[in-house]
Amino acid sequence: MVKVGLILLFVWALNMCSRHEAYELVWHDEFNYIGLPDSAKWSYDTQGNSSQWGNDESQFYTEGNAENAWVQDGKLYITAVPTDKPEQPYTSARLITKGKGEWKYGKVEVCAKVAGGQGIWPAIWMLPANNVYGAWPASGEIDIMEYLGYAPDSIYCSVHTGAYNHLDHTQKSKAFHLNDAATSFHVYGMEWSENSCQFFIDGRKVFVFDKEARAGSEKWPFDQTFYLILNVAVGGHWAGKYGVDESAFPSTMEIDYVRVYQKTSAR
Repeated sequence: MVKVGLILLFVWALNMCSRHEAYELVWHDEFNYIGLPDSAKWSYDTQGNSSQWGNDESQFYTEGNAENAWVQDGKLYITAVPTDKPEQPYTSARLITKGKGEWKYGKVEVCAKVAGGQGIWPAIWMLPANNVYGAWPASGEIDIMEYLGYAPDSIYCSVHTGAYNHLDHTQKSKAFHLNDAATSFHVYGMEWSENSCQFFIDGRKVFVFDKEARAGSEKWPFDQTFYLILNVAVGGHWAGKYGVDESAFPSTMEIDYVRVYQKTSAR
């Protein structure tokens, strides 16, 4: 009887732990419609067009332009295309959930086939909604997926903070070998808690950034709400290192779904 009781107690404890750690879907877009991205969930970010977004990028982000962002066949298509304007050589789209989907901790999953071609820079990432600790990089950045067209066999996962960022060459980052990112769909995920950011590709954990003991905001600014960003950039200091291949256009990132989960409370 004692042994049976211990087994039952273990099962109960395991069940309670599982319930406590369970996630529930709190925000999503399955793209089961046709037209421009759902305005109740997505906005267009064009604020950095005049400054080239701080990365010397070449694209001009548009708003409400079906050539650059369109939903059809159950997918969102974000497309970079060339123009005949020297001052705006390419157009693309940068979609954000700011003001419409903001979260503190949780799990993000995006099923996508990235845009390819030399000079193309698709990304799935997050920025703080209110910059509680100051302007970038002080308030942090979470890069769930970045892809460089000139390195077609790699996916990059990164975080940036005041202490760890690419301007100081101290960013915390990991490259993961994936040779079909531009031809096949993969699920890019991130689980974020008060102590860590864990990154996944197709359910496989590929990178972990843990909060250091007694870390302040310069090393861990990830205790505030963040919003999601989907974009396809062109050129820039990183992606444009070897120039832009004009034959790559139009270059499209396809997104099958975006899902955000948060942990449920114990029942």
